[in-house]
Formats: sequence, C-alpha cells, structure tokens
Amino acid sequence: MLDRAVLRKEPDRVRAAAKNKGEPCPIDEWLELDEKRRGLLGETETLRRRRNELSREVSSLKKEGKTADTQVLKSRETGIELAGIEKDLDAVDARMKELELYFPNIPDPDVPIGSDDTFNTIIKSAGEKPSFTFDPRAHWDILGELLDRDASGSIAGSNFILLRGWAARLQRILISWMLDFHSSSGMEEIWMPFIANRESMTATGQIPKLEDDMYHIEKDDLFLVPTGEVPLTNIYRDSILPEKELPVRLFGYSPCFRREAGSYGKDTRGLNRVHQFEKVEMVRMVKPENSEAALEEMTGHVGRMLEVLNLPYRISLLATGDLSFAAAKCYDFEVWSAGQEKWLEVSSISNFRDFQSRRSSIRYRPAGGGKPQHVHTLNGSGLALPRIMAALIENCQTESGQVVLPKVLSDRAGTEVLG
Repeated sequence: MLDRAVLRKEPDRVRAAAKNKGEPCPIDEWLELDEKRRGLLGETETLRRRRNELSREVSSLKKEGKTADTQVLKSRETGIELAGIEKDLDAVDARMKELELYFPNIPDPDVPIGSDDTFNTIIKSAGEKPSFTFDPRAHWDILGELLDRDASGSIAGSNFILLRGWAARLQRILISWMLDFHSSSGMEEIWMPFIANRESMTATGQIPKLEDDMYHIEKDDLFLVPTGEVPLTNIYRDSILPEKELPVRLFGYSPCFRREAGSYGKDTRGLNRVHQFEKVEMVRMVKPENSEAALEEMTGHVGRMLEVLNLPYRISLLATGDLSFAAAKCYDFEVWSAGQEKWLEVSSISNFRDFQSRRSSIRYRPAGGGKPQHVHTLNGSGLALPRIMAALIENCQTESGQVVLPKVLSDRAGTEVLG
C-alpha cells in the first residue's frame, strides 16, 4: 500500500509506476474522493464546534434558570446533520481504502523499464554448464515411473505431482539441507500454518490482485498459502517492534498452492509448472535505511546455496513489466537445466520497501524515541524445490540414468548415487 501523501502529492509518479507495471491506476477517482473527504472533514469540524457552542449555551441558560428549548432543538438538529455527514465520510474513507489496495508498488529508480521479461538485465552469471559424452535427457525421462502422473492425477487432478522411491528421498534430503543451511546463518526457523485468512493474504498483497490464482476454502474464507511469505510476514501484523529487535530474519518450509489461471498447457511437463510445490522461504524486516543492504545480503546467500549444489546460475534484475505487484525491486535466480537446455527460475529475492508493512501495519519504535515507523520487508525463495530437483537430476545424470549427487547431498544421503 502506498503512502497517502505520495498519492496526494505525486499522482504522476503513481500513474507512471502503474503504467510501467501494466497495472490499472484508479488515481483520478482516489483524488476526487480525497478532495471530497477534506470537504467533509471541514464540515464535521464546523458542526462539532457549533454543537459544542450550543451545549455551552444550554448549560449557561439552565444555570440562570432560563429556558433553553430553542438551543436544545438546534443542538439535536446539528447532531443529526453531523451524523449524516460522518456517515458520508465513512463511506468515502472505505472507498479510498478499497482503491488503495489496487495501486501497485512503485519500482525503484534503478529498475529497468520494460513491458516484459525481455527487458530484464542479467547482472551475474556463475558456474559452468555441464558437458556430457552422451545426449542428456530431460528429468521426466530419467524419473520415468518415479514421477507418477497417473497416481497424482487420480488423487488430485492435472499438474499435481507424486514422487516415488529415490525421487521422493531426494526431495526430502533437499528440504532438510535447505533448512539447515538457513539455520546455520543465524535466521530463526518457523513452522507455519499452510492456510491463511483473507486479512493475511491482503496484508502481503496477494489479495485482491491475485485472488483468482489462489485455492480458496469458501466456507471458512481461508486460502491455501501460495508462498511461505504470507504466514511468515503476518506473524508481526498489527505490531510495533522495538528497534533493538530489528532485523527480523525468518525462514521456514511450506508447500505452496497456486492455480495459476491461464497457465494451462505452458511448460507443464515434468516438474516445471505444478499447482503444489515445496519451498523454503526467507523473510526479513529491517529499518528503511538497511533494506537495500538486506536485499544484497539475501541475494548473496542464495547464490552460495546454488554454488554448494554445483548448479550454474544467473541473476537478473527484473524490469518493471516482470516485477510483481508488491515489489519495488527483485532479483531472479535461474539455473541451467541440461536436459531441457534452458534456464529455470528457482528463486526471487524481492524488496517491498514499506508497501507490505503499510498494508499489514508492521512498525518499529526508534530506540531514541519518536513516532513509530514502518519497517521495510523483503522475502526470497531459498529455494523452490521442483526446478531445483529438475536441474539437479538433469545436470548430474549418468548415461545409465542414475544421478550423481553433489557432496553436500551425498553426505546426507549416505550414498553418492541415486537411481
């Protein structure tokens, strides 16, 4: 959510941000309502003063033993008029708050302007693509029956997965390693609910923008979480933190559920695009002046994870048209997948500035005193499992269809080879 001062004083900046992100921008209606609100506030102040004056007159007349019927009647009429205006003011306020949920965050000045991912800027490439003496296969061919689409389809429907045998074991080993990797860096581990209410989804910006992509339990108005960012961030909703508790550094595992309306038939083979996937998520809450450094630190952290896994990767700074609704700046990580000969996105590290904290009312109280300020929030995948699995299986395959594990995983598995 944008600061009302920005909406009021910099409407052209708000329009430009929405245009560059390809989002609607109801700024004109908001400005009209804002002007109307100020007029109504003026009227309420005038009427309240008038009512107070009449109350004083009534009190004075009664003390003097005089009748105050006229003043009492006027006071009642003023009260009725005031109640009507306050009702109008409440309606205007409600509509303004509703509109404010549709303004996207404003991209940082260094974000490339462009309509889609072709305008993204690659800022780093690391690692060497693997070479083979045979034609590498895609992960779905290597997994074969271990990626049991028939079973998952009969249980849940299309674009859900069921892993068997060593494939299921590899996923479990990866999740365990990721959790330990984050824990060793000093973050606090959270085991979170995998369902969130409407307030939580609104606070982080998934609703109303992405509601159609969410799995919704209508009876209880609850949602299966699309990302661990939702429950992790909402731990502190409606909170004021002492400055000494910052930065907040959280991580946790969750399954993620996304309908991804409109994506059917696109990159749906194997593990590339599924409706439920596993992920370990990181969330930070920091003082505003520290959020850029936190973004770079989180980016370096994810890079080290991919280097330990021996996965070639590249980092892109997303252009405005590829940036999420809530993000001010985002780095995408892609890993090379040899069997498909393509780059697969496995993590996004985003800085939301104070956009989420305004929606969720997360503030901190400066140590030296003063008015509470909104924290800056950040999050990032560390990592998303399906495409990490795909890349590992394809990059580490042997001609016989086995997978040679990187040392950090073979130490956990007690074997160097799966399959």
